[in-house]
Formats: sequence, C-alpha cells, structure tokens
Amino acid sequence: MTDTISKSRKIKGVLLNILMYLAAGFICVLLLGLIGYILYRGTPYISWELISTKPSLLKGTVGILPNILITVYIIIMTLIIVLPLGVGAAIYLNEYAKNRKLVRIIELATETLAGIPSIIYGLVGMLVFVQFFSLGTSLLAGSLTLVIMTLPTIIRTTQESLKTVPMAYREGSLGLGAGKWYMIRTVVLPCVIDGVVTGCILSIGRVVGESAALLFTAGMANEMLSVLGAVQPGNAGSSLTVALYMYAKERGQFDVAFAVAVILLALAFLINMSAKLTAKKLRRE
Repeated sequence: MTDTISKSRKIKGVLLNILMYLAAGFICVLLLGLIGYILYRGTPYISWELISTKPSLLKGTVGILPNILITVYIIIMTLIIVLPLGVGAAIYLNEYAKNRKLVRIIELATETLAGIPSIIYGLVGMLVFVQFFSLGTSLLAGSLTLVIMTLPTIIRTTQESLKTVPMAYREGSLGLGAGKWYMIRTVVLPCVIDGVVTGCILSIGRVVGESAALLFTAGMANEMLSVLGAVQPGNAGSSLTVALYMYAKERGQFDVAFAVAVILLALAFLINMSAKLTAKKLRRE
C-alpha cells in the first residue's frame, strides 16, 4: 500500500514538474518572441535624427526627443514624491500602528486601489489636479496622478518586505539601547532594500507604460521643456507611450511606433538596471 502511494505521488510530482517547466518555457518563448518582433520591426527605423530632434509638420520631420525628456521628467517627479510617501506609510503601518483592525482595512484598500484601471485614475486626476487645483493639463498634474496610481504598489511591496525581517533583529537592537527610529533606520530598512527596489521597479514599469492617465492629465504636446519648466503648472507634454499611441492610432505611422517601442524597452531596461545597482550599493554601505 505504501509503495502504491509513493509511486502515485512520484508520478504526480513528475507531471506537476513537467507542467511547471512547460508553462515557464511557454512564457519565456512568448516574451522573447514579443521582444524579438518589436526589435525586428523597430530597430531599422531608429536613427540619430529620430532621437535628437523634435517633430515638425512644416519640415516633415519626425523626432521624439521631447517625448524622451518628458518621460524622464515624469518618472523622476513621480518617484521623488511616491517613494517617501509609500515607504513612510509602510513603516508606520508595520512598525508604529497599534490598531491592527485599521491596518487590515488599509491593506485591503491599498490592494483594491492597485487593481483599479488606469483610465479611472486619469479621470480622477483630470477632475482633481487639472480642474480643482487649477494645474491645467501639465506634467505636474500627470505626475501627481501617477503618484496616486503607484502609491499602493510601493506601500504593499515595502510592507511585505518589512514583515520578513525577524523580530529578533528588532529586539536585539532595542535591547542594546537603540531608539525605535534608530533601530528602524539602521537595522530594519537595510534588510528591506530589495523590497523597496522591487516596488520602485514595478512603479517605474507602470509609469513608463502608462498612456491612458497621461492623456487626460499631461496632454499631447511635443514641446521641449526644461527641468524647471516641467514642474510649472500649464506646461503640457506627451510621454513616449502617448507618442506611440498617436503615431500608431492617429497617424498610422507604424514604423515610427515600433521604433518608439524599442526605445521604451531600452529605457525601461536602463532604469531597472540602475535601480538594482543602486540597491546593491546601498546594501554594501
């Protein structure tokens, strides 16, 4: 009887392993095929003129330099605001909050907010930031909308990382006479750098790939903006995803759209690698 059970378990284990590897292989093939197709369609149309000039209907030129700069501005402004808010909220919920019932309600709310479609955030951002606060269609309004959209992701990833830190670390630090904030800053936070970076990467991925919310809040202008101009109300601009949508949907220039998609992939890769290298450096320190 025991041999029969063990054999059936081995067969089930082998079948489950086969299914797992097949699923993983299918996902890898699908991902590589998608990336390969984008590179195949878009790489031949990438040129220095495309990435170093702005578009002009009068000259008949196509350039995406304003869109690249605007994308970088939006990412930086969003992260500057959302990282302190998200990490701080996670630390409070996990380390300071005493009412656990309220904490569970907030966790449920953040998980619900993380699943809301981005178009809803775009409408809310348009009503609140563009109209109510009179920021107009601007990069600032778009960044604030993305802050609200990515805040639940930062909170949940950081909070789950904080829960993995052993209580012995906290108790040992407090037992040596350290204050609570000093303990959190010197013992707990270095242990959750990976979680913070994961939340940061997920947020960057959502910001880079977002177009629906930015259409309502950041606008579709293709003007060159300085760093100071990007944070001023009323200065609108289109990110790379919005530009991709306009070239593919409105103008039918699919070759340019695929070239923009390649640049988006490269930008996301560079930002993710920079985040991981920064986390590695912080862990060493």
